[in-house]
Amino acid sequence: MNSSNPFVKQSVNFFSYQKLIIICLFFPMLANATIADENFLQCKVNLAQRAETAGFSTYITETVIDNITPIKRVIALDKKQPEFTQTFEQYIKARVSAYHLRVGKEKLKNNKALFDKLEKEYGIPRQYLVSFWGLETVFGKHKGKMSVLNALATLACDQRRSEFFTLELLNLFTLIERKQVSVEQLKGSWAGAMGHMQFMPTALLKYAVDADNDGKVDVWQSEVDALTTAANYLNKIGWQSKERWGREVRLPKNFAFDKVAFDQYYPLNYFQQLGVQQTNQQALPTYDIQAELYLPSGHKGPAFLLYPNFNVIMTWNLSKSYALSVGILANKLVGAKGIELFNKAQTQIKPFSVVQMKNLQSQLNSLGFKTGKPDGIWGPKSRDAIRSFQLQHQLIADGYPNQALFSTIELVISKTELVTPSINQES
Repeated sequence: MNSSNPFVKQSVNFFSYQKLIIICLFFPMLANATIADENFLQCKVNLAQRAETAGFSTYITETVIDNITPIKRVIALDKKQPEFTQTFEQYIKARVSAYHLRVGKEKLKNNKALFDKLEKEYGIPRQYLVSFWGLETVFGKHKGKMSVLNALATLACDQRRSEFFTLELLNLFTLIERKQVSVEQLKGSWAGAMGHMQFMPTALLKYAVDADNDGKVDVWQSEVDALTTAANYLNKIGWQSKERWGREVRLPKNFAFDKVAFDQYYPLNYFQQLGVQQTNQQALPTYDIQAELYLPSGHKGPAFLLYPNFNVIMTWNLSKSYALSVGILANKLVGAKGIELFNKAQTQIKPFSVVQMKNLQSQLNSLGFKTGKPDGIWGPKSRDAIRSFQLQHQLIADGYPNQALFSTIELVISKTELVTPSINQES
């Protein structure tokens, strides 16, 4: 090759620059990876010290912890949970499916004697146990293949929910120390949940039952152990055997949203006074129970009154969409209808992106409606901030981000900018 050719020189220079760019880009990434690795190593040291202080053996503090490695995609999965990336309708339809219903009914039929026993001993209706089973692992088909130790340690070393997952990890160490589980069998979900019913270590430590009397609790292979442990768990955390989880309801056209706060319980007859009815337009029952109004997709979507058992379901999983899925599937397993008042137009709505929600949260914060640090998740703080804004601007105060909300916020911000003097403006 003739290097005197100017084109060749330019090509050589171009490729040299290209290599330089790649190197410049690569080394910061490498540095970040090194920092992350160093942080995880330091976190392991801290975990070992905490385990030692708690009285764990050197097998835990040295061998088990030393062999833990991070699973980087666990953090991404934690931030991308379906409750935050799907609309409510999408979420429900994926979990209360024809398959879940068909197989669930088969499980009820094939395990009748076991469910008879569990209902008698623990007071948990069989349809709820089967509903949990279907939602957690599709009746044992998907129990998870990740190392629970590595997953929990990764989450414990992440700042967002460090203390929660550290406690779960310590309780897992206790299960290992007591030889209730072996390190080899500890496979589960990215969040550290295990077995047919996806128990976290703390739940397994407190509520595990050796129902088949083989001298060990095996929630991976023994359906009897797993279902009995689930019944014991629900019983111990306060399930009210004679009550339902809640019900879908019909709101009147001009429902007074300003008279009901979210996440607050009221006597059932209070909702009767506000004109709330059953879906068939009959009056609500007259018995004495507290209820909370919940609108998972705003005033245009279905509405629910949630009873105390709903909170018991949420002790299992803090997502309201998940808890509603459990309740609705349980209803359908025993012949009741699913959601009756789905709005067809609402089902076509796409979920809000993380970027959209972050922008909305930032805008609300700037206007004095505090959502907390923008994270792109429509959680309780964001819902309350939205509702406060809606009430102040005569919008339907359902706490749900919709086009009317976005338009009004843009209008308010534009007016604010017009009346705010520039910092460079002469006085």
